[in-house]
Amino acid sequence: MNQNVAALLPETFLAAAAVCGLLAGSWLPRNRQWAVAALAATACLAGIAATGHTMATGREQTVFDTTFAVDAPTNAGRLTVLTALLLVVAMSAESLRGHKRESEYYVLLLLTGTGTLVLIGADDLLTLFAGYLLASVPAYALAAFAKDASGTEAALKYYLFGALLGTVMLAGVALLYAAAGATGYRTLRDGLPGADPALVAAGLVAVLAGLLFKAGAVPAHFWVPDVTEGAAPPVAAYVTTLPKIGALIAGYRLLHQALPGSGVDWPLLLAVLAAASMTWGNLAAFFQTDAKRLLAYSTISQIGYLLMALSVATRTDLAQRALLLYLAAYALTNLGAFAVVTALPQARSLDDYRGLAGRRPGLAAVLLVCLLGLVGTPPTGVFLGKLEIFTAAVDGGRPWLAAVAVANTVASLFYYLRWLAPVFRPGGAQRHAVTGRMTVGTAYVAGAGSLLLGLAGGAVLPLTTGPLLG
Repeated sequence: MNQNVAALLPETFLAAAAVCGLLAGSWLPRNRQWAVAALAATACLAGIAATGHTMATGREQTVFDTTFAVDAPTNAGRLTVLTALLLVVAMSAESLRGHKRESEYYVLLLLTGTGTLVLIGADDLLTLFAGYLLASVPAYALAAFAKDASGTEAALKYYLFGALLGTVMLAGVALLYAAAGATGYRTLRDGLPGADPALVAAGLVAVLAGLLFKAGAVPAHFWVPDVTEGAAPPVAAYVTTLPKIGALIAGYRLLHQALPGSGVDWPLLLAVLAAASMTWGNLAAFFQTDAKRLLAYSTISQIGYLLMALSVATRTDLAQRALLLYLAAYALTNLGAFAVVTALPQARSLDDYRGLAGRRPGLAAVLLVCLLGLVGTPPTGVFLGKLEIFTAAVDGGRPWLAAVAVANTVASLFYYLRWLAPVFRPGGAQRHAVTGRMTVGTAYVAGAGSLLLGLAGGAVLPLTTGPLLG
């Protein structure tokens, strides 16, 4: 049994920083609790360095009796999650400075980030469910962190959906265990083809229910707009970005490794859910006037595009590369848009952004790049990700799904332009009070990162390739 703890350094850094941050926060005076934010940022940077070292050495392995895999998808997911978590910490720093629960906020972020990393590398159903819980429970508290009416309502909806679908997911784990007599993906791959198809189908659907909740995909999407609107902007940026990375990579690994010969037509199920998510997200976003709520429905539609890769996970070798590249590009682009929203706390409706280009041209440029990036406009990273996703869908025998995705991409331009149009009109000076230089810097970094990822896509693609272990 391989018990190489060094293989889990990124996860260990986040967990250790959470424990140290909790202890330090109990003793530090309120005006010194910014040190916990610095500790969280240091843990993210250390995790990125450890992941880079693992990728440079090329050592891929499974640890703890093959329950956790350290391979190309795990490392690519680690880089995306840790970078995104670092940006969320930077986005939160100035608005939380001096808050009486400042240290607890960063501890919760670190814990839920650790759970997301566990989801990414999980190679066993029990490890998968443990990661789900660790990624979910701290996030419920984050949604209600402001302790206002909207945040409390958001947290309640988030918790109720999470508890319900978490229970369903655990039931699915039990059903798959009953079908194959094991929870490891290798054993499931060998045991499920001879099991009762109805039992396997019920177990798979139940497990997918939990992962679809984390991703915010149809039909487990109802919490997304309310939580995004009710939570503080940095928390909304978190819940619409990081959980999706963990859930989608975990789902891809489960489908690719444990269920290729199960006899259940899960590729068609995922294709239908992908089409439903992208279509419903776009239709619901068309006439939204609240900026955060528009981004919430936008993220549901983006999950639809990402689910295309899962629907062809065993049909083409392009699916893995497309998924990982799109996730990285989406994370940077979505966080950039939310950083602009965070920097302009008085601007809630789309009309509140009127005249932004004349008074804050830098922020207007970032918003332009990020919103057009979410459409999939070159040369942004999402454009390259969508191109890879569409190619994978066609190569995997789903040209109809690629056609639906192209139609939805064109349709999505409407509501993104509805936001951008007021930005370049005159007026609105009183609504453009900017909060936090660090938040503005985060917006610039995320926007530039989205462009650089698109321009340097050829250099990034090799990082997303490599076999799945397990």
